[in-house]
Amino acid sequence: MKIKLAVFDLAGTTVKDDHDVERVLSETLSHFGIHPSKEDVNAVMGIPKPVAIRQLITKYSEHPANELVTEVHTVFVQNMIDFYRNDPSVKEHDGVSDVFAILKDNGIKVGIDTGFDRTITNALLARLGWLEKDLINCSVTSDEVDRGRPYPDLVLRIMMLTGIYDPARVVKIGDTVADLNEGNAAGCGLVVGVTSGAGSRDVLQREEHTHLIDNIPELLNVLGLREG
Repeated sequence: MKIKLAVFDLAGTTVKDDHDVERVLSETLSHFGIHPSKEDVNAVMGIPKPVAIRQLITKYSEHPANELVTEVHTVFVQNMIDFYRNDPSVKEHDGVSDVFAILKDNGIKVGIDTGFDRTITNALLARLGWLEKDLINCSVTSDEVDRGRPYPDLVLRIMMLTGIYDPARVVKIGDTVADLNEGNAAGCGLVVGVTSGAGSRDVLQREEHTHLIDNIPELLNVLGLREG
């Protein structure tokens, strides 16, 4: 069945991420005297950041999580916005814009979903210029749905916005376990893990998926498309 909608994650999947989100989250928590392990920070990548922060506070601090989550998240958001606006390393993975253009040329709509909130996402999308170049149809953030990953709400919201109502015609692409679980929960026809971000091939292959790829241009082979 022909794919009509591709839903991509941001950091690590379509945007280069040298563990930057993990680093900023760890540094933010350290500011509050909370020092999680790298492994535990990596394990919460992909899920809504307030949920991730709550989990780490609960594990690593004696402070009641309810008293800290909002404050920590507020600082994290500002730190991520500053990073995405100003750091010279912020750029898309090689070939992403070309893949988006090829998908749209072949009648496939492009959506972005993310564990970030809208303010971080807007800062990143402005830096990348995808909206100005008409490369994506829409984006949905974790604070715009009732439940973020691993639940299907983000994908279902993008389906509604783009008018694609059959999940079998949707491909979900992401670099985390939460991305794969989200795609499966939504019933996506294809669930594609990409090894360019937080999740290694060894980690991702343990989860239910239809394909694993090393970079976004390989998605064209999965979908039977050719450049040009």
